[in-house]
Amino acid sequence: MISPLAHIHPAARLASGVTVEPFTTIAGDVEIGENTWVGPNVTIMDGARIGANCQVFPGAVISAIPQDLKFAGEVTTAHIGDYTVLRECVTVNRGTIERGRTVVGSHCLLQAYVHIAHDCLVGSHCVISNATQMAGHVQVGDWAIIGGTSAIHQFTNIGAHAFIAGGSLVRTDVPPFVKAAREPLSYAGVNSVGLSRRGFSEGQVHQIHELYRILYLSGSSQQEALSRMETEFVPSADRDLIINFVRNATRGIIKGPSRRRGEESAD
Repeated sequence: MISPLAHIHPAARLASGVTVEPFTTIAGDVEIGENTWVGPNVTIMDGARIGANCQVFPGAVISAIPQDLKFAGEVTTAHIGDYTVLRECVTVNRGTIERGRTVVGSHCLLQAYVHIAHDCLVGSHCVISNATQMAGHVQVGDWAIIGGTSAIHQFTNIGAHAFIAGGSLVRTDVPPFVKAAREPLSYAGVNSVGLSRRGFSEGQVHQIHELYRILYLSGSSQQEALSRMETEFVPSADRDLIINFVRNATRGIIKGPSRRRGEESAD
């Protein structure tokens, strides 16, 4: 159903089963997949590529031009994967010449007032909670969960299956499989509950714990820890993902846990 009170450019490409509610505006260079629901008062601008079976709630703006002073009007896009939900007042800006597109994967939930800036790459099955603000060029791995009102620095990389506590200031990279909390943002353990829910075996979770024990709790330098992880553990997808993430972190990774002021050593 397409409301007669919506404004849809005749060049826009809407698949079968798309619903567009009143007072929504859809520009010409737009593609929307089948059975997607677009609520009232939504603005979908040139460059939007929205998948099938999505839900776009009132006030959302998709594919607005980047809030980036170097943007010079180049033709870029913003992609939303299948089955993704964008709640009220979510904004997803399109890319710049550097990457050409902004991407949000499939089966994601972007809660109210989330902002995804230009050239971000968000994986699939991610949950980004209310009022999280994501600057440009951020990358987020599959199954990551970001707590509400978090602020994420440009060019930061968040690993797959990571869990970031609400209200966090994310200035450095967050490795895969971890929980990150406190200020400054620090390692707070392995996301064991999330991994178990996603079918990771006890053996896998145990190995991930041991890998991060070496990285964060052994007292080794980062390079020493990486060498130990390579020599003491047989190659596996999980091990290699952690090692490659840490080794390639251009902004550095979050720090390990530290004693808070006033805490005494247990030794």
